[in-house]
Amino acid sequence: MPPTGAGYLPVANQVPRTIGLRAKLTDVTRWVLHVDLDQFIAAVEVLRRPELRGKPVVVGGDGDPAKRGVVSTASYEAREFGVHSGQPLRTAARRCPDAVFLPVDREAYEAVSAVVMGTLRRLDAVVEVMGWDEAFLSAETDDPELLARKIQALVRETTSLDCSVGIGENKLHAKIATGFGKPAGVFTITSRTWPELLGPMPTDALWGVGAKTARKLAGLGIKTVADLAGADHRELARHFGPTIGPWLVQLARGIDLSQVTAEPYVPRGHGREVTFQQNLTEWAQVRAEVGRIARMVADDVRADGRPAGRIIVKVRYAPFFTKTHGQALGEPTRDPAMLEAAALAVLERFTRRDPVRLLGVRAEFAEA
Repeated sequence: MPPTGAGYLPVANQVPRTIGLRAKLTDVTRWVLHVDLDQFIAAVEVLRRPELRGKPVVVGGDGDPAKRGVVSTASYEAREFGVHSGQPLRTAARRCPDAVFLPVDREAYEAVSAVVMGTLRRLDAVVEVMGWDEAFLSAETDDPELLARKIQALVRETTSLDCSVGIGENKLHAKIATGFGKPAGVFTITSRTWPELLGPMPTDALWGVGAKTARKLAGLGIKTVADLAGADHRELARHFGPTIGPWLVQLARGIDLSQVTAEPYVPRGHGREVTFQQNLTEWAQVRAEVGRIARMVADDVRADGRPAGRIIVKVRYAPFFTKTHGQALGEPTRDPAMLEAAALAVLERFTRRDPVRLLGVRAEFAEA
């Protein structure tokens, strides 16, 4: 999300003669490193089953590509066939019929992730965990590449897993640098190298810019990161709003004012989704399932202890059209009956009565 009240900084005009300039040759001393475990879930499964090394491995759902479910991750060998995260398992099976399909084992991945994050916390750095397989580190060092290599060695020593490390002057630089370093590499981006590296790339190469935003930017004649960096933030504010518009320009200029923090992540809400093996064709079934899912979400909210202030319902129709609606609650609550009633009220805003393949309910917490 864009930083609140962020100012606008000038784009660095100098570009080094070589893109691979060692970071320690600059005058920066506090660096941000982004650690990303390569093909994490698939890699954990290969560690458990060494005979799968070098084979296309797909992890998702209950491991049965004949059933509905999506790919959680795919090994690099499977990715060569066009298999990727979020793809239906059936599509993955068509693209890579020889792949080994495995069910998701959350407990196993969480256990390995805990070892990795514990290893990172032993370093003299601020560590911000971003998920099972990635974290940011902020460290005072005059040789961040040496630190990155140390991180890779420690992770490999404790878990036998490989990771890629991106280095930058801020989180944005580091996050994008990781992509350049994959697999199992180290890459540095600075304010000097940013224009040459990112300028020619499409806008959705930026962390935080999705396909929908990229299409809207393209409609305004803004197709590359360089185009966006040179755009008038006031003009973009007209199309994207007074916060998002200027933030997009900052993003394209490589500016990120967010800080690496060791504070634990606090979820903004709880949600559940269910994919049905057979489409729901009767709206009474849809209502019953939304009520059931809402009760599960209510249990999560009650266990968290914070009241919900908004309910969102998601419906994915067959074959793959998705729609969401949400509404604020009259007053924050943890009461299961009120949360279920609110979810059913939101459901009434869906006018299509086509067959349904997926339903989701999310409760967002009221702001303190």
